[in-house]
Amino acid sequence: MCSLPSHESLVAELREVRRRGLPGLRHCARDALREAATAAGLCTEPDDEQTGIEELLGAAVRRLAGGHPVRDDDSSDPLARAAAHSFGLFAARRGVPGTDRRKAAAAVYGVTTERFRKSQEHDVVAELAAAVLAVARESDLRQQTGAAVELTTPAPPVHTAPPAHTAPPSPPARPAGGLPARRPAVRPVTAGAAAPAGRITVRVCPIEEVRDVDILVSSENTYLEMSKTFRPTVSGALRRAAALRDGSGEIVDDVLSRELGVWLRTHGRSGRPVRPGTVIATSSGALAAQGVRRVHHAAIATPVGGGDRYHVSPAVLAEVVRTSFELARHESEFLSLPMSSICFPLLGAGRGGLPVETVARRLLEAIRAELRRDPSWSVLVVTLEEGHARLLTAASSAP
Repeated sequence: MCSLPSHESLVAELREVRRRGLPGLRHCARDALREAATAAGLCTEPDDEQTGIEELLGAAVRRLAGGHPVRDDDSSDPLARAAAHSFGLFAARRGVPGTDRRKAAAAVYGVTTERFRKSQEHDVVAELAAAVLAVARESDLRQQTGAAVELTTPAPPVHTAPPAHTAPPSPPARPAGGLPARRPAVRPVTAGAAAPAGRITVRVCPIEEVRDVDILVSSENTYLEMSKTFRPTVSGALRRAAALRDGSGEIVDDVLSRELGVWLRTHGRSGRPVRPGTVIATSSGALAAQGVRRVHHAAIATPVGGGDRYHVSPAVLAEVVRTSFELARHESEFLSLPMSSICFPLLGAGRGGLPVETVARRLLEAIRAELRRDPSWSVLVVTLEEGHARLLTAASSAP
């Protein structure tokens, strides 16, 4: 396989291309873009370079739009539209000055040009760089093996079983006499969406099989190093399920781990711990086929004893929930992703972590607090153990 440039080098070159526009591409540093275009089979001769890079950017923008042509109207993905405007990829805007292209991109998000420059433009360039790498990697793989890259094995069918338990954001009223109302039995299901807005659903299912929930939250250590794909952890399961695979089932893009690595290098945190409670967002990789838009990586476990055990502070659970909701609202607004549902596992209840009873109580208290602030969200809490689900239902009914 051809070598590919780093995400950081592509971002740096794309920023310059955005400023100069496609007609000025020959005056820009473009080693990384040339390398990616060559891997994609779009750049075989020196004379092909500019055309190949432009074709590569067009393919990357289409990838941002889910593989569909990008039109300058509300039928197209806002991120893809903003990228097309920013780089002059719409045919009629190829030679438009950079200030006018930025103004048109800002209009997609309904913000001022200056606000777009300071905020959304960074996301647009970073996401386009990631899409360039994905296009180059998949094209190179097809050339090398003749096999089309597949997202993953088919997702399991949606089960129509009713929710295991739906808990309101505040404790339910008790009947006369002061005895608690009888709680419904927990029924195991394998997948499903969250409850109606403002409510919490508890389900017995693997988190990687959840469908049609916008955000899945993963539990990570404070170094933001995901579990190995063969480990039976939330982090390992999501890493495995989100990876892109070729026709033989081999992983060709370890999406979640790769994107976390980009964040760590960009922020100078490689090999250094982040503060417990930090939450970092990545794309969902192959999980997009199940209707998942984003994965939030919550740093909750601090390694101790040479990394054989972990310490989790109970207070960090509330911080993670609050931060994840804040990040979700930010992404929903600034990336124009219409998100309204989020799924939490039993954060911190793994090896060397907290008792499940403590996690259930702290987690649901924090989620209820967030739903009182913003009842437009719906929340799914998942666990593999029916006994743990019963603890969650008990905690949801606690006064």
